[in-house]
Amino acid sequence: MTIRNWLGICTLMLAAGAQAGDEGVTPTEIRLGASQVLSGPLGPQTQRYGEGARLVFDAVNAAGGIHGRKISFTTLDDGFDPKRAVDNTRKLINEDKVFMLFNSTGTAQTAAVLPLLKESSTILFGPVTGASAMREGVNPYLFHVRAGYANETERIFSQLKQIGVTRVAYFYQDDGLGKALLSEVKKASASQNLPLVAEIKVDAATPDFAAAAAATAQANPQAVIVGTAGMTFPNYVKAVGATTARPTFYGYSVASVDVINRELKDRARGIILAQIMPSLRNTTVPVVADYLKLLKEKQPDAAPSASQFEGFVHARLLVEGLRRTGRDLNTASFIRAMENAGEFSFGRFTARYSPKTHNGSDYVELAIIDSQGQLRY
Repeated sequence: MTIRNWLGICTLMLAAGAQAGDEGVTPTEIRLGASQVLSGPLGPQTQRYGEGARLVFDAVNAAGGIHGRKISFTTLDDGFDPKRAVDNTRKLINEDKVFMLFNSTGTAQTAAVLPLLKESSTILFGPVTGASAMREGVNPYLFHVRAGYANETERIFSQLKQIGVTRVAYFYQDDGLGKALLSEVKKASASQNLPLVAEIKVDAATPDFAAAAAATAQANPQAVIVGTAGMTFPNYVKAVGATTARPTFYGYSVASVDVINRELKDRARGIILAQIMPSLRNTTVPVVADYLKLLKEKQPDAAPSASQFEGFVHARLLVEGLRRTGRDLNTASFIRAMENAGEFSFGRFTARYSPKTHNGSDYVELAIIDSQGQLRY
């Protein structure tokens, strides 16, 4: 079946009437749900996404909700296991009767649940993945917010080329994310004529960081692009620090600066991370000021978090989409509203949707961790 035929079938399904997920919209409630990695090495980072989203949802609910409906958000832990992600998603759709899936995490996990979107006519809004495979063509039920990994990789290689780096290695965890990023790295490497001196990987279940560090030292790169998140990132950097190699480390937006600072402390200085959200230092950006204000009101002593802010922006964009849809909220009306919305602008951060693209934002900047553990753009 061609993509055009499949999209035509989806359009007919949308026009046919109420969808299964529409049960998640009542006169007083909009039910959202997500399967997320809440435990293990990536758990703390994912929990930050949820904290940021709930800052938005709590504020919206306190103000009376959206067209009189308050938002509830149920999360289930999949432990970074695609099979558990599918089981959790089925439960959320069939038992919890959610209207929409929101901010699910993981590349392999998101790919695993995509068939359920079509099967149940349920929307997934703002998954935490930038994989290109999910951005080719238009899935009517999938709406991205963050920029893609291709955007981030192109920005990293552009800087490497600009500053004259000639020896680049790629390190990754052998999982869905690592492989997706490897594909982007190879494309950018070829387009910039900057071949890799080494591809170094660790097993996801039993990572041997000492061996990875030894391979890195042998390759002697000037820069290493680290295609992973969670604890794998700082554990690898620690291991390389025990060798004679002294590369500059580049990471993706999925790498948590909070985790990196906590684990590496002073050794985090100089790590460069692609960022797909505006700087938290730039309070002239309205969405940054709004986040800092709500965070201070809820937790006066809490330190701002880049991961938390990303969850906040995803939730703000969803809330705006729900508002624009109006009181007659269902799957079909939300999709129409988003596709007709054009651009959503939160200052420097913008996202665009149309019938031809659901890819959201392409905003990417590079930021370096300074001596205070802050990201400097």
